[in-house]
Amino acid sequence: MSNVLSRLHSASLVIPLALVLGACQQPAKPVDVNIAAINDFHGNLAATPFTYADATAPTGKVSLKAGGINALSGVVGELRKQDPQLLLIGAGDMIGGSPPMSSMWADEPTLEALGELGLKFSVVGNHELDLGKLELQRQINGGCVSPRPDKACQFDNNYSGTRFPYMAANLIDAQTGKPLLPAYRIEQANGAKIAFVGAVLRDLPAYVSQQSMDGLYTIDEAEAINAQLPELRKQGVDAVVAVIHQGGETAERFDQQDCSQLKGDIVDVARRLDPQIKVVVTAHTHQGYLCRLGDKLITQGSSFGRLLTHITLTVDPVNHQLLDAKAQNIVVDPARYPPLAEIAALQADIEARSNAHLNKPVARIATREITRTLNDAGESAMGDLIADAQLHATRALGADVALTNLGGIRTDLILEPGQQHLTYGQVASVQPFNNTLNILTLSGAQLKQLLEQQWQNNGFGFYPLQPSASLTYRWDASKPQGQRILADSLKINGKPVLPEQRYRVTVNSFMAGGGDNFTVLNQASQRVDTGLNDLQALVDYLQARDHTGQPAGAGGAQQRIEKVGQALADTTASNGP
Repeated sequence: MSNVLSRLHSASLVIPLALVLGACQQPAKPVDVNIAAINDFHGNLAATPFTYADATAPTGKVSLKAGGINALSGVVGELRKQDPQLLLIGAGDMIGGSPPMSSMWADEPTLEALGELGLKFSVVGNHELDLGKLELQRQINGGCVSPRPDKACQFDNNYSGTRFPYMAANLIDAQTGKPLLPAYRIEQANGAKIAFVGAVLRDLPAYVSQQSMDGLYTIDEAEAINAQLPELRKQGVDAVVAVIHQGGETAERFDQQDCSQLKGDIVDVARRLDPQIKVVVTAHTHQGYLCRLGDKLITQGSSFGRLLTHITLTVDPVNHQLLDAKAQNIVVDPARYPPLAEIAALQADIEARSNAHLNKPVARIATREITRTLNDAGESAMGDLIADAQLHATRALGADVALTNLGGIRTDLILEPGQQHLTYGQVASVQPFNNTLNILTLSGAQLKQLLEQQWQNNGFGFYPLQPSASLTYRWDASKPQGQRILADSLKINGKPVLPEQRYRVTVNSFMAGGGDNFTVLNQASQRVDTGLNDLQALVDYLQARDHTGQPAGAGGAQQRIEKVGQALADTTASNGP
């Protein structure tokens, strides 16, 4: 071969190779990573009522039954058609506080269904710890040694645990001083590496029993999440998403883009997160929102699977940068989203095995609907009913009054068309926590202080206790916090409550430990755990009233609480402090 031909031949080999090398060095195009987030599912395998404002609807609102595992699978299936690498994640309270279709089986069917649906992970919520560390670990890892042997491994006698991990960077094992569960999880989708760092609310002890916190403590959410970033940078992640079982609230619509009126505990946490974290998936407050806090996108998808939050991250995998994040909250409408076949089959099996017990008739009620809707004073028909049932169960043991918390009332009692008797499943859905009734001895002054604690500074604001008929009082909205209960109006059985006199107050076992920030209850001079189950107390009361020919329940609150001074309060608010 001549020298010229040899040089040409060599060039023909070199040029294509240079082109190839040049092509490899070209920046990769940004990619989209799709996330489907659910929060506060609480074992709601069946759809539940959901109402939201809609100016285009004839009545200005839309009411439907939404959520449930079937319709949820339908939405996830639709999103996976658009992106097969969709990441399905949970922000906590996937279980606990569940309707009986799930709780009667120790929530194992819910965990099975979520695993079948492809949940990548869930953050721990407060309700995952309803029965403490050991039961949560059993539910994750499998096995049948449980504090509720009548429920565990009854659906599947070889229960093998979840198919997905739980995580929380700030839930610390007191014995080791390290997180009980993994702090983060890295997922890859469409060529990008996304780190999800989880946390449970710092104030966890206020929302679980003292026994549930045995061997555990929490540290600050933001600090625990930020502490993971150096390790995540070493692993070359392209974006970091915080998933926190803590939340806020806003008056804005659940689907309003870039809402700006978010308030509550999550705001402080989000502000203290590292600037690298631009997306915060939240939970706990059962609200729906798509808010912006500075350059951070903060989302939540209501509760019970009635909304699913679809988040799209636009990522530069070469420079490890999150370029954009947007989200929408999708109404999980069973009429619009048919279920995936495998989920439908599992749900049918759960229903068939549950309904023989759940469909048993319990009692008639005096009205077609008994709801949790609070009147202006903070009282509801359902709250009245439950408090009356608990006093009825404990009066013979010396109780003077009963009080129940809003969080302990999970749903309304609504008769279907043609239905005459409530079923056991309907009643059990109201109180699924298996609490016992405790009688605490408080002075009159402590009782007043307890009622003052209904105004809280933790994002819940006014959090009214629901009273039995024996307790009446008025409160003044114009008074400063801590001075709103009008002492001369506070009465038990029509008689003024005296500061030094002792009164016996029935509460559920969660409240008896100071739950929901009602810390005055920890100061009770005497306490008796009656061993009476709160759900059974409600069943017994409904049946006793039905048998006398005077079914229980009312269409509205019974005006045991009266709010006064609103006009003055409005004037004060408009003029400033």
